[in-house]
Amino acid sequence: MARPSAESTRESNVSIDVDALRARYARERSRRMSAGRGGTVESLDEVPGTSQDPHTAPIVRPPVRDVTDVAIVGAGFGGLLVGAHLRKAGVTSIRLIDKAGDVGGTWYWNRYPGAQCDVESYIYLPLLEEIGYIPKEKYSRQPEIFAHGQAIARQFDLYEGALFQTQVTGMRWNADSSRWTIETDRGDEILARFVCMVNGPLNRPKLPAIDGISTFKGHRFHTSRWDYDYTGGTTEGGLSRLSDKSVGIIGSGATAVQCVPHLGRDAGELYVFQRTPSTIAVRGNRPTDSSWAEQLQPGWQKQRIENFCAIMAGEPNTEDFVQDGWTDAFKRLSADPRLATITDSNERLALVELADLKLGEDIRARIAEIVGDATVRETLRPYYWYFCKRPCFHDEFLSTFNRPNVHLVDAAEGIDRITEDGVVVDGRQYKVDCLIFATGFEVGTPYARRAGYEVLGVDGLTLSEKWADGVSTLHGMTTRGFPNLIFSPGQEGQFAWFAVNVTHALTEFANHAAHIISESLRDNVTSFEPTELAEDEWVQTIIARSPRLNPGSRSNLEFQKSCTPSYLNNDGHPENVPAQNAPFAGNPMEFYSILREWRANGDFAGLDLRREQESE
Repeated sequence: MARPSAESTRESNVSIDVDALRARYARERSRRMSAGRGGTVESLDEVPGTSQDPHTAPIVRPPVRDVTDVAIVGAGFGGLLVGAHLRKAGVTSIRLIDKAGDVGGTWYWNRYPGAQCDVESYIYLPLLEEIGYIPKEKYSRQPEIFAHGQAIARQFDLYEGALFQTQVTGMRWNADSSRWTIETDRGDEILARFVCMVNGPLNRPKLPAIDGISTFKGHRFHTSRWDYDYTGGTTEGGLSRLSDKSVGIIGSGATAVQCVPHLGRDAGELYVFQRTPSTIAVRGNRPTDSSWAEQLQPGWQKQRIENFCAIMAGEPNTEDFVQDGWTDAFKRLSADPRLATITDSNERLALVELADLKLGEDIRARIAEIVGDATVRETLRPYYWYFCKRPCFHDEFLSTFNRPNVHLVDAAEGIDRITEDGVVVDGRQYKVDCLIFATGFEVGTPYARRAGYEVLGVDGLTLSEKWADGVSTLHGMTTRGFPNLIFSPGQEGQFAWFAVNVTHALTEFANHAAHIISESLRDNVTSFEPTELAEDEWVQTIIARSPRLNPGSRSNLEFQKSCTPSYLNNDGHPENVPAQNAPFAGNPMEFYSILREWRANGDFAGLDLRREQESE
């Protein structure tokens, strides 16, 4: 990474020692790259209850034998949006399948205290205008988000024929009938003309491969399976049954940042085991201004979403409608006016690096203002480039560590082991009655492991075999050898997976998927799949645009390798991920325009189509 000149440092009025911070960043990264760290357990049964549904009573039903036009696997916002767009296109025969007891996806499972979206509700909650709903606050909480998913399902009649608490166990393509056979753990057999695989990238709880994880004899659970019978309370807090308990929580990312304040308030003692501190900026939540809502004009949400996307893509001179921590950070990183004229990539990187270092200093200064204990304050300070990890925003997390019953444990070099009584870090055991895993979801593990089933395409080829050496798709949504199968962004790669406002990417995906399927039904297309040429060209497009090959990108491979380990850089080893598995690099709006132009052309470019008369 290029070094900023003394002139650029002086002109930016940044009173920081650039070389010292670079060295500190590298040192802190090294501490977190200890051998053996970052793995996951093979079975979720290592923590009892993690593979079960604690939110809905068991659903009893007989096996289903059915034929449908479209099967949607996954009932989170991705699946709901596909269903909604299909309904709007006139498709009536739809089966929704999900292992949860209702729709909602991540917002069905994640009901921990304090669960709240960190993206503005007016751009995150999809189809607000179609549903006729205005969120209560700038940042919606879990119950409101979950209820919105249910409202979408009701409005677009997606509960009809939905199969909940149902895990797909296998899918295979039948060339003779041009249909997919879907089997489930309920003994179902669904024959579907088209399948949308919308499992989502965050659906399998991650349990760290810590020695002794199964030996703990106290109470334990993952945050996505929160046990309110044990803790008391609700998503709003009030964990009264923990008042005489010693609680340990492993993790300090986006989930822990939201539930730790409630645990700290209500537990007798709380131990927070932190591998890497999160950046914590101001959230500034507030109720929705009714006078503002009354003045909104048709099309307001689309305009607001695209405005947010433009700012996050670094488009200059864009008015900021959202004005939150996300847009503030992106504007600061691209604020130097010289970025508009400098063409030398090293000079550009130097200016952005300088802005990043200054942003980091401000984050660390906020911690110093709030946290009283000097040792705790230093342990909470993040030393890495701002977007190495997903930034967090909260107004109570940091002050929680001023409570005498809250203890921060520095586990940067890993947890030694878990015992029957507690957690051992650096040779010291911390005894706890309850152990909570705020360790997120598996990202980057094989898709079949995360989905829970394998997909068999033409001639029995599995999707795992097809992608063994790297993902190959058209537009990150279809792949040759697997006709009539569309998979969601985030499944593996090659889509403009804009991870900040996930529902924007899901909306664009759903619109495109519904177009392909509805037009195929209308035009008597029995099967579609990418041509070999189109798929190869898209793979080359992804590789050519890959950030790791673009020295002018802040996301190049060397930057990723310099980051503290996280799911964003394959736990510190981005070089082990094939270049073709990358998302579409650049402005997401460019990618969405490619999809819109493809639909407008109307010729299904790059897809092999087979129609009914051709099969007779």
